[in-house]
Amino acid sequence: MAPHSVQFKTNYLVEKKIEPFYKGGKVQINKEGTHLLCICQNKLNIVEITTGTVVRSIEQEDQEDITCFVLSPDDEMLVTGSRALLLKQWQWQEGTCIRSWKAIHTAPVSSMTFDPTSTLLATGGCDNTIKIWDMHKRYCTHNLKGSFGVVHLVEFHPDMSLLQLFSSSMDYKIRIWDLQTSKCVSILETHFSAVTSLSFSPDRNTMISSGRDKICAVWDLETKSVKRTIPVYESVEVAVLLPNSPNLIGRDKDTDSLLFITAGSKGILRVWDSATAKCLYTQKLPHTKQKSSEDGVDENNLTHCLLLPNQEEVVTVNAEHSIIIYDLHNLDLKKQFVGYNEEVLDVKFLGPSDSHIVVATNSTQLKVFELATLNCQILHGHSEIVLALDVFKKGLMFASCSKDHTIRIWRMNKDTGKVDCIAMGGGHARDVGTIACSRLHKSFIVSGSQDLTLKIWKLPESISSAPTKPTSVVESLYASVTEKGHDKDINSVAVSPNDKLIVSGSQDKTAKLWSSSDLSLLGVFRGHSRGIWCVQFSPVDQVVATSSADGTVKLWGLKDFSCLKTFEGHDASVLKVIFVSHGTQLMTSGSDGLLKLWTIKTNECDKTLDGHEDKVWGLHANRQDSAVITASADSSIILWKDVTEVELAEERAKKETEILQQQELSNLLHEKRFLKALGLAISLDQPHTVLKVIKVILQEPQGKDDLEKNILRLRKDQKESVLRYCSIWNTNSRNCHEAQCVLNTLLTNEPPEDLLQFSGIRGSVEALIPYTERHMQRMGRLLQASMFVDFMWQHMKLTDLPMEENTAPGPNTGITQRETSKA
Repeated sequence: MAPHSVQFKTNYLVEKKIEPFYKGGKVQINKEGTHLLCICQNKLNIVEITTGTVVRSIEQEDQEDITCFVLSPDDEMLVTGSRALLLKQWQWQEGTCIRSWKAIHTAPVSSMTFDPTSTLLATGGCDNTIKIWDMHKRYCTHNLKGSFGVVHLVEFHPDMSLLQLFSSSMDYKIRIWDLQTSKCVSILETHFSAVTSLSFSPDRNTMISSGRDKICAVWDLETKSVKRTIPVYESVEVAVLLPNSPNLIGRDKDTDSLLFITAGSKGILRVWDSATAKCLYTQKLPHTKQKSSEDGVDENNLTHCLLLPNQEEVVTVNAEHSIIIYDLHNLDLKKQFVGYNEEVLDVKFLGPSDSHIVVATNSTQLKVFELATLNCQILHGHSEIVLALDVFKKGLMFASCSKDHTIRIWRMNKDTGKVDCIAMGGGHARDVGTIACSRLHKSFIVSGSQDLTLKIWKLPESISSAPTKPTSVVESLYASVTEKGHDKDINSVAVSPNDKLIVSGSQDKTAKLWSSSDLSLLGVFRGHSRGIWCVQFSPVDQVVATSSADGTVKLWGLKDFSCLKTFEGHDASVLKVIFVSHGTQLMTSGSDGLLKLWTIKTNECDKTLDGHEDKVWGLHANRQDSAVITASADSSIILWKDVTEVELAEERAKKETEILQQQELSNLLHEKRFLKALGLAISLDQPHTVLKVIKVILQEPQGKDDLEKNILRLRKDQKESVLRYCSIWNTNSRNCHEAQCVLNTLLTNEPPEDLLQFSGIRGSVEALIPYTERHMQRMGRLLQASMFVDFMWQHMKLTDLPMEENTAPGPNTGITQRETSKA
């Protein structure tokens, strides 16, 4: 069988980028439920919920952080407030600023809301005041003073005929403002901590307030008194009323009661009955028990909660910047987005068709992203930061290691995509910094730790075989072999394609080759001047690649442990190295944020990719070798697509098109269809080809007339291109005649007003003038020289006449003339 020809890769392009889009603050969803608006420092990002991608970013021109924003109930107006004390109104679908005005507040705006008619805008500031703005007439209608401290909550009464505004500030009181008199008409007191939300009942006579004092209060708005105080036993950030739809959670028995959902410090949603003060339903999450801390506060506490009644969904935001969408019928998870990943330490492709990626961030959790929708599944299990990952050959099982001294095995359900922990092993004395899975069979994993040891973990048959049914039992793993490997931290381990060898790399500047059966040492690779960050086996040759903090990548032979090649090009530590193109090329990532593609045979760097701004810790290629995924300390994850075949196809198509166009141009010139030939040459944007056409035209008997006629029949944009080409031709004395002919035609026949309308006319004229003056000087010198020749010729004729007169006619006349001419 003939060997398969390997196509060297030449370029990768960014296909998808997962970047931080939310770092805390307010979130809001439009009424159709299609887009999510959230703050990320000085940007307001608009995220498409179906794909999870940022479709638009609204950024302040002054680069000031956005302190708050609000989208009007009719989805028409978006208003933002910044630390520069400016309010801006945006057309958010296009991302254009319609107008901006001074907020009048003396401190940044901390809260804002629209009235139900999208006419009035209320802004609460850090200067103890509230301003009301008429958004249609564009002026400030009210300036409400009397609040104590920062006004962090403002809400209009849903019945606009009452013209009432509710607010809360740092004194934990709820104030009711009459907008007709601009005075505070009532103060509601019951909370002993910050009031976090206000919700109004459909009949508009009841209001529910929530606070961080672990209570919710039910208010009678007619008597301005508390009807009921409900202890919820958690710091509540949001309380939202549940619609009266019969199929929603908690509505199975009673569809008329006033029910509300609370979200707070426990990290779960709970449904309450305002009439009985009873909790009707408590959400059950798989990680709730193990994530609760000693004081009862969940580190995933919820900071925001939004109700989408049209979609019958509820959206929550937790303290780790995850945006989670639940079904209102049963509070089951529907979709989850991660707004901020912190520093990404490792990333691997996952799934039978590499449809997912698993990511280890600076967190105890693992994140599994579906690349098509960016829907995220968060895996809980490790109790300390996860440091490294590796995936088995078929892509359904992977291993992780952590600072908690343990390793874990995870399995993805092929049908549902759900990932569960199936095994855990402990035994290392310090942080486990690297892990590798067997390549040929799911038989073992090898781990390396800061305790300087390597461990081999044999996988039992129950794990390595295909699962017959889902199980929640986590099996225990035990190390079958333990060996002290290095004198310093072990940074990387890798398993050979046939599962017989293991290679390890360490901070002690060496890499070592081991037998996978008993961890017996087979050889040592020495040559790097600093610690080794990554080791990899070649998939086809008996070669090992190592990358080091000395900025080099080395290839080593397994037979004599000698260095075969050294690749130099990175200006900083090389953190990762992988083989691509069936082992004929290398791809490396460095702490300078760069990726480099190397051809092993030539030792040359074929391409440098710049997509990250910080250390690139993660680098992995998919099984089809058509894409790579990278993860960096800048919190971004980039999917790079191999575009070598695409670029080659485009290049071939371009060449074929050029050949056809050149043939067509030759045919047009042969048929003397000069106007069409000139238009085709200009469309190719090739000055030399246009010059060639003009030279052919000038060679005709009536060349100048033909040229003038065809130039004047060109469109305006074509004339602009020809004028630009003239400035190029005019730089060469060989082509200046054609350039001056075209220039003369344009200047003679085009009015000055039309010439001034040409794009780039100033640059073209500035380029033409000096070379034209030089050509004129050259022509002047040539003219002077020709006049001297003419003078000499005329002088020779004058001296010839008297000699002819003195010469007697006869047979010697011709001789005398020849002698005279010789003289």
